[in-house]
Amino acid sequence: MFRKSFQSATKFVVNSRGLQQGRPIHRLRELSLYRGGYSSENSTNYAIGAAVLAAGFTSIASATVSHTEAVTDSEDKFKHTKLFPAIQAYHKGMLRVSDIHCIAYSEYGNPNGKPVIFVHGGPGGGTDPYMARYFDPKVYRIILVDQRGCGDSTPFADLRDNTTYDSVRDFEKLRNHLKIDKWQVFGGSWGSTLGLAYAIEHPEVVTELVLRGIFLLRKKEIDWFYEGKGANFIFPKEWADYERAIPVEERDNFVAAYGRRLRGELGEEAMHEAARAWSIWEGRTSKLVQDPETSVAAKFGDDHFSLAFARIENHYFTNHGFFPRDGFLLEKENLDKIRHIPTVIVQGRYDVVCPAISAYDLHQALPSSEIVFTLTGHSAAETEIIEHLVNATERFKTRA
Repeated sequence: MFRKSFQSATKFVVNSRGLQQGRPIHRLRELSLYRGGYSSENSTNYAIGAAVLAAGFTSIASATVSHTEAVTDSEDKFKHTKLFPAIQAYHKGMLRVSDIHCIAYSEYGNPNGKPVIFVHGGPGGGTDPYMARYFDPKVYRIILVDQRGCGDSTPFADLRDNTTYDSVRDFEKLRNHLKIDKWQVFGGSWGSTLGLAYAIEHPEVVTELVLRGIFLLRKKEIDWFYEGKGANFIFPKEWADYERAIPVEERDNFVAAYGRRLRGELGEEAMHEAARAWSIWEGRTSKLVQDPETSVAAKFGDDHFSLAFARIENHYFTNHGFFPRDGFLLEKENLDKIRHIPTVIVQGRYDVVCPAISAYDLHQALPSSEIVFTLTGHSAAETEIIEHLVNATERFKTRA
């Protein structure tokens, strides 16, 4: 079954116009057979495994394609929130950003409007058309982009050359490709991490920052959620399922134990089992009022979604976000570069995934920012978080 799936994926990739113009297919076969360790000097040591290739390749056609999201009022779960109505993307494309990676992007709203980039979470979460709805489509030119290895970007779930600053450079390549001078940066959770990193590197092109569920990728934040030093006290049943996926003798370091499985070192079945357990743990803890377990499992336990989400998240956390020091984003030298940028922070008071202390620490270090605490958990889809995020984009929509 595994070999047949890989052969099918390989046949599809060979027939893909985008890859015919890119990497030779024999290199894809090499990737399918390689399992490597990571070194910060040479991230090409990471490879995806044939199971990942077989499960994950999606179309990489480089031409613009049409994209339609038809949502009826009865189907719209956000109809009682402040989100704008669902709209169609007016342009969707792929941008080659390295010898390995192509990133997928889509544009919504006003082609001549105020540009904004939506920086999704995870890392590895990918975008969803609903994410364009935080912005007035008559005013904003809304860009959704799937970061390396996730969503519709290719290769799927690939960890090679997949770091924070690769994504920062990708955003600049995309901005130049789309001929955008400056744009608003909007991101939550990991999107707040990457949004801050991008703004610090390129403050001259950021008009505003709208950040939610602040994640600074400090050791104490990883320990709180993934190592049984806080979040497990609030969600003990859910933690037990996350913990159960790892043998007792490896539970002194869950991130490392999950990493061995997610990199494929223990085989394909163990990789998928770990991906589901890792992803469902986050999905079940993201809201103050939890969604039904079946709903969470359907999304976060999906093999396609969970593989990219868990592999890429773990890859980044194993490597400390590819930052040189713990707490790097809070350092005065870095924040001095962005103090002039109008910044709004929206933070769930009862966010268990990214606790409120990180938002508070960022606000204290960046007092020019505005902070709003909501009676919610972590998810950007919670009603009060939506309200304040939309309030921010509405306030900024007339700024040049």
